[in-house]
Amino acid sequence: MWAFQEILAFLPKPWVEIGVGSGRFAQALGIGSGVDPSVKLLEMAGKRDINVRLGRGEQRIFGAASFGTVFLIVTLCFLDSVPSVLKEVYRILIADGKIVLGLVLKESPWGKFYEKKKMQGHRFYKYANFYRYDEVVTFLKQSDFSIERVISTLFQKPGKIDRVELPRTGFSPAAGFVIIVAGKKAS
Repeated sequence: MWAFQEILAFLPKPWVEIGVGSGRFAQALGIGSGVDPSVKLLEMAGKRDINVRLGRGEQRIFGAASFGTVFLIVTLCFLDSVPSVLKEVYRILIADGKIVLGLVLKESPWGKFYEKKKMQGHRFYKYANFYRYDEVVTFLKQSDFSIERVISTLFQKPGKIDRVELPRTGFSPAAGFVIIVAGKKAS
């Protein structure tokens, strides 16, 4: 969560999280709204005082220009169509809106760890499609977003976390978790 604390003050409101799940991240970060396809997880998020909506990121759930910032935290890898969701995010963002991606990238030690779990048929990760940093950059550019800030953290290896780390500015392939903040380009 430390890495997110560096950017929150600069993000326009209101905020929504696509793939809100149980609301754990939304509650910790002060995100007031969330969307998820799981009724059970939305019930948990609702108990955390998150305004929840049942649905998927590519669906037209909100009106145009409804949010200042859209978060996708450990969600991109579970989407059926990244371009479709990014297109919808662009539509629901205000003119100077931001998208914040929290990612485990394919080339990282953590990405490799979860890829192995996927290949072993893990009940969650068997559905994940992890992406490389350059692939995510391409998705964003093709969807008319401009990368404004990148933060890397979690340099400890899976199973060997023993301390809190300070996040680093910029992309590092050694980081287990990367945050990308991108702005909506004017159309």
